[in-house]
Amino acid sequence: MHLLSPKGFVAGAVHAGIKSTKKNDVGLLICDAPIPATTAAVFTTNKVFAAPVKIGREHIAASNGRLRGVVVNSGNANACTGAQGDRDARRMCSLTAMQVGCDPIQVLPCSTGIIGHLMPMQKIERGIVGAASKLGSSESHALQFADAILTTDTKRKAASTRIKIGKTQITVAGVCKGSGMIGPRMSLGMPPHATMLAFLTTDADIPAATLRRVLASSADRSFNAVTVDDHTSTNDTAVILASGMSGATVRSAHEVARFASALNEVCKSLAYQIAADGEGATKVVRIEVRGARTQSDANSIARAIANSPLVKCAMNGNDPNWGRIVSAAGLCGADFDPNRATLWLQGTKVFHRGRPVLFNAAKVSRSLDAKEVVVDLACNLAKSHATVWTCDLSKDYVTINADYHT
Repeated sequence: MHLLSPKGFVAGAVHAGIKSTKKNDVGLLICDAPIPATTAAVFTTNKVFAAPVKIGREHIAASNGRLRGVVVNSGNANACTGAQGDRDARRMCSLTAMQVGCDPIQVLPCSTGIIGHLMPMQKIERGIVGAASKLGSSESHALQFADAILTTDTKRKAASTRIKIGKTQITVAGVCKGSGMIGPRMSLGMPPHATMLAFLTTDADIPAATLRRVLASSADRSFNAVTVDDHTSTNDTAVILASGMSGATVRSAHEVARFASALNEVCKSLAYQIAADGEGATKVVRIEVRGARTQSDANSIARAIANSPLVKCAMNGNDPNWGRIVSAAGLCGADFDPNRATLWLQGTKVFHRGRPVLFNAAKVSRSLDAKEVVVDLACNLAKSHATVWTCDLSKDYVTINADYHT
């Protein structure tokens, strides 16, 4: 299965010359159902947000959550580009609307890439026309679109699942991009280089208000729970389009719960793939914090551990330096008592109730040399739990980001 497996969607993409490579850099994802797709989106909460985020929020509101599709480019973020950036984002929507026959407010713009450069609109305009001429629903079209959203990513990221609502099968699918500048904090509301973009499709028929609620919850459990460098991007966006073409309606509490579970499965898979493809990463590090006093405390502790450069470097060197992990838990302001806590690395207890535990350091070091490392911290204060995915910090991360602009 792939992004276009849900009924009612087509995609197209081309290389327009925005990126110096010959890879696709402009793509369209369009709902070709008789009526526009029910749509929900979450956006970055960074106070410095890109023009496509501003225009995207406006279009979601103005269309009452009914969009015909998405236009996206990679290689230029259209962020910190002033009024010209707004005009360029609107122009992307207008030209897409002309190609597919809809109102410009029914198009959501997305951009990713370098910050502070005006958009090369002649290239983008040619790209939109070219992508529209290549619209189709095959797997190859889905792959071409997935390529068009990549920047420093080393691989495509995709996930899908099928479930039955009543006697009717529905599909939920998605693609995303993200490798660096990853520390998403996305929400439905207004907000007080690389970026995280996710595009989700389903052929379920689901009310807009329900779709917004379910997406916000899924984003919190997945995209907002992944971090590479904790740098919340100017462009972070996750959007889901529901065509309703399966004929299955999602209305009852049971049906909504079933749909939410399927969406969570897809979003968590995509989030994990982002962590695995973090810039310079050699492994995924899964942080489990259990028994925290509150959910906010659990989230704060997990993120503090995941974002510690000292912890991430230790993971890269397979160093079971548990002191870095425990001290990270204590510095974030959450309720935490080391004299009640227990820490495991790859299933080996290394710290218990304020004291070190005797363990075979060489054996634990070997266990850390894995594609996935699990850091499991029991706070033993209450029942709140959080999971955060991150990656190790390697020399390659520094090289990639030192050379990114120049």
